[in-house]
Amino acid sequence: TNVPAPDAANNVANYVKNLDDYFYHYVTEAGKEVEKSGIEFIVSEASKPVYGEIWNNKDKGMEIKYSYLFSAKNDGLTIGGKKLFVSTVEADKSKSSTKLYPEEKIALHPTKYRDESRLLVLHRKTGEIEHKMFKDVLDYFDDKDVFIFNDTKVFPARLYGNKEKTGARIEVFLLRELNEELRLWDVLVDPARKIRIGNKLYFGPDDSMVAEVIDNTTSRGRTLRFLYDGPHDEFKKALYSLGETPLPHSIINRPVEPEDAERFQSIFAKNEGAVTAPTASLHFSRELMKRLEIKGIDFAYITLHAGLGNFRDIDVEDLTKHKMDSEQMFVNEMAVKTVNRAKDNGRNVCAVGTTVMRAIESAVSTDGHLKEFEGWTNKFIFPPYEFTVANSMISNFHMPLSTLLMIVAAFGGYDQVMDAYHVALKEGYRFGTYGDAMLILDK
Repeated sequence: TNVPAPDAANNVANYVKNLDDYFYHYVTEAGKEVEKSGIEFIVSEASKPVYGEIWNNKDKGMEIKYSYLFSAKNDGLTIGGKKLFVSTVEADKSKSSTKLYPEEKIALHPTKYRDESRLLVLHRKTGEIEHKMFKDVLDYFDDKDVFIFNDTKVFPARLYGNKEKTGARIEVFLLRELNEELRLWDVLVDPARKIRIGNKLYFGPDDSMVAEVIDNTTSRGRTLRFLYDGPHDEFKKALYSLGETPLPHSIINRPVEPEDAERFQSIFAKNEGAVTAPTASLHFSRELMKRLEIKGIDFAYITLHAGLGNFRDIDVEDLTKHKMDSEQMFVNEMAVKTVNRAKDNGRNVCAVGTTVMRAIESAVSTDGHLKEFEGWTNKFIFPPYEFTVANSMISNFHMPLSTLLMIVAAFGGYDQVMDAYHVALKEGYRFGTYGDAMLILDK
């Protein structure tokens, strides 16, 4: 469908269809560049709308000029009666997908109060969109409805050490403890090329913590053995004292601040093991939880230890070939009873975050009920997908090309979620880990 635009040379407000990959585009009119404009796309899927931005190449760098939801053809656009040709150059896959959003749309800090972030409410049956504050989520649920939360706890996973002899500064990102007795940890190192088996790394101002590289696991992955004499609890305390809050620097590109230790953690975080926070849960304050409780809403807690795979872009055209990292998860008897009672009584069940949605869909029985689970999941949810446990969900506004956005699009309906993201960008919502939230209702 062609949508006429008032100024074809500067305003590419038409629809572009059938994009097969993530491309960086230069728009040309009759073979000439139009202000060196580029269109960057968030999600690409054949015959589906995708969100794009029009950028003008100013002397001081690229700046956003127009935002539109695109949906038309890959052999060129016709806008306002003029033919515009699109030449495609494949993007550098190593660049962060956050570049597809204007910088000012990414939240670098949380709101002053957890529940005073903004809330976009999407009614997936009608496509209606409402603009609220997060604490208004209370108005959409009633007595005996259930919220399912992820109670995983983030630990201070990012450390900086020095390599023996050379003194080179090395970032070590703790993923998980492999053996408590031997002090073995699965980690990522950067720069990885400098770190080989047998190398020693020193941590702390007095080099009090020493680790030896004993194995290579992936290109950046290593197994470290920490050389520490003393009880395990004392070792963990000493190790964590050297670490910092593992903010995702691909999204929140700033140094860690003292407040991050509290704000990059939900108020009900309990079971340690995550290297990133389940972001939807960050909006819940103690006051809001109390108000939900007074209204008669029940809470169920599951645990999924969120890993770094949540920040890895999808880089395959066939989504069935995308490999998810496995994450450890637990669904206990109490959560099962609370959720299944609500389902059997026709009450609403709200999944708070994509980690919760993945967990409950990994622990569902053939009759659609939640079941107890202890183990690992690498479930990848993408459109189309039939959800069986929750009939509503809360989620932040996620990065393009992410598995998290795919889950939200599968639940809310691809076209409607893309449209909601377009509206959110236009209305100044904040994106990313510390950004605003979205509530998707089955109404």
